[in-house]
Amino acid sequence: MKVTGVKTYLYHGHFNWLLVKLETDEGIEGWGEATTQSSELATQAHVHTIGDNYLVGKDPRQIELHVSTLLRNSYWKPSFVIYSAISGLEMAMWDILGKSLNVPVYTLLGGACHPRLKMYHNGWWFGAKSHDDYARLARDMAAKGAKALKFDPMQGMDTFIDTKQFNRTVEAVRLVREAVGDDVELMIDVHGRLSPDNSIRLARAVEPYRPYWWEEPIPTDASLDDLARVAQSINIPVVAGERLYTRWGFRDLFEKRAASIINPDIARVGGILETKKVADMAHAYYISVNPHSASGPVLTAASIQMEAATPNFLIHEFFSIDLPFYEEVIKDPFPVITDNNYIELPTKPGLGIEIDEAALNRRPYKYVDLGAFWATHDDWREITGRK
Repeated sequence: MKVTGVKTYLYHGHFNWLLVKLETDEGIEGWGEATTQSSELATQAHVHTIGDNYLVGKDPRQIELHVSTLLRNSYWKPSFVIYSAISGLEMAMWDILGKSLNVPVYTLLGGACHPRLKMYHNGWWFGAKSHDDYARLARDMAAKGAKALKFDPMQGMDTFIDTKQFNRTVEAVRLVREAVGDDVELMIDVHGRLSPDNSIRLARAVEPYRPYWWEEPIPTDASLDDLARVAQSINIPVVAGERLYTRWGFRDLFEKRAASIINPDIARVGGILETKKVADMAHAYYISVNPHSASGPVLTAASIQMEAATPNFLIHEFFSIDLPFYEEVIKDPFPVITDNNYIELPTKPGLGIEIDEAALNRRPYKYVDLGAFWATHDDWREITGRK
């Protein structure tokens, strides 16, 4: 089997998704995703540079060989754009391999460890402008049966916070906890904003409301020693890793015990197999794995496959607000969600999804100012262009 062509599609949902398609001489096609949420055009160019010049003419089933070669061939330390391009192509190769053998990818990774996957909801809070908005939206999700919700209560906050911002954030968390009761897990995402001292101070203030975790508590350019200090200073598990790449990027985090949970992004870390290797490393440190899954349906499909075969998998991230876009580009219902809390394992071969190619052209690329979101948090619909 040989790769005969590489195609890419840009689709504008809440962000721009970059989907990758590999074609072969045996008629088997594979899909991957290289979404970065900020650099799709550059990543698209890299996908074609790598795919057209290296992969075409080669056997897509030799996944380990191709990924290790591409990583080694990057003389300069690769950027996240290159890692994302490689990741998208790698997913597509796994899709082809699974289809060629008529088995789901998780079977090739060692088989399913879980009968279904526990999930949490993210994105339900987009557009919240007040404490009452957060509480109302959380109450609505709990009424629909959701048992785990993640949100960012820090509207527009910077590295250092004043008393008003501090009190406003604590009050938002208190009201959300009050709205959903004690049986719903609440995950808080700091999005790497706060200085170590401010993150510790704020985490201690919200500890009475029992957050399930404290995600990306400090800027990603801060030292791992600072991240470890935060983790050791609070009574909330720290999550980190969505902006790290390859197993070498995670090695020091593990050795410094800087997080209790990691959230590698399969579309950026190096692909499905690299994420599995990172997860296996984490297992030796008793660290759980919650893959970052905040992009399109192919990443979701790849995440589900990897999670199913990972013993230390914890919980799957899902943006239910993206379901209308999923329904537009995926031919069959996906993912299959039960009780609003679990994802059923797919049984179809490969990644388990079939893309409607024609639908990918209905929502063309549109620039998204991601920085504006972090600066204001005012209205998600204004920033993404969705009404």
